Amino acid sequence: MKNIIRIGTRESQLAVWQARTVQQLLGGEGYESELVYIKSEGDIDLQTPLYEIGVQGIFTRSLDIALLNNKIDIAVHSMKDVPVQLARGIVQAAVLKRASYKDLLVYKESASFLDDLQGSAVIATSSIRRKAQWLHRYPHHSIENLRGNINTRLQKVKDNSWHGAIFAAAGLERIQLRPANCIELEWMLPAPAQGAIMVVCREQDAFITGACTAFNDAGTALCVQIERDFLKTLLGGCSTPISALAEVFDNTIVFNGNIVSPDGVKKIDTSATVPLHNAADTGILAAREILEKGGREITDSIHHAAK
Repeated sequence: MKNIIRIGTRESQLAVWQARTVQQLLGGEGYESELVYIKSEGDIDLQTPLYEIGVQGIFTRSLDIALLNNKIDIAVHSMKDVPVQLARGIVQAAVLKRASYKDLLVYKESASFLDDLQGSAVIATSSIRRKAQWLHRYPHHSIENLRGNINTRLQKVKDNSWHGAIFAAAGLERIQLRPANCIELEWMLPAPAQGAIMVVCREQDAFITGACTAFNDAGTALCVQIERDFLKTLLGGCSTPISALAEVFDNTIVFNGNIVSPDGVKKIDTSATVPLHNAADTGILAAREILEKGGREITDSIHHAAK
């Protein structure tokens, strides 16, 4: 009997798009598969800001449990949602070629309020990273919580009196919902692994590992690993204001990272340019530099506030 690979996915339009993309890639390699829909904790509680929930893997834990209980064979995740430490018994099977890593501001009527650096505005996001970077640049603005899937969040922007809201470009573009009334935030560093899709499976599942090998993108996998090493070394998670971006240019890794205090007041940056063959430890070394430059004070205050 031919193995039919069971692909676990959340039920949102974006999650299903990602799972179907993996299904198509598997099909191109001659494998049959089916989607298995699983609701995550992050999809159930849509009111509490993510940084207040403080749960690692809130969008991935239900899929992890299904995987370990052999209800699915692989799980497909937005990689920025995946904890830096995978659950015991689960391993990375593939990382797809990265899409846009950028953040977008979707604005209501115009973005002219950004020209007035002393003016007031209300911006919506549930991301503490986006909140911290925004407040560092626009300290006179206010931040409102925005939860839900992409469709829900876009509707909330229309229904509320906010000036705008911040979205990941990749999510909007993948399901063809990027609106005309948006601008790319070139100055905002992304979350580690933003724009990348991760496929995980059970440890020592040679059949699944072999099936996914063909569509693993080595360049993306290296870049996001560097970014996640940076996050892990700073003892950060999905609900910490840590940003990182590694890119490949002509056999060179160019890395930029930062940590910002949640109120946006303090910001510490780091950057590095490293030959590709010597880039494996770039994220770890960059994180240590951040800590030495004063980042430890920020991380300590965040961890103290979380207790």
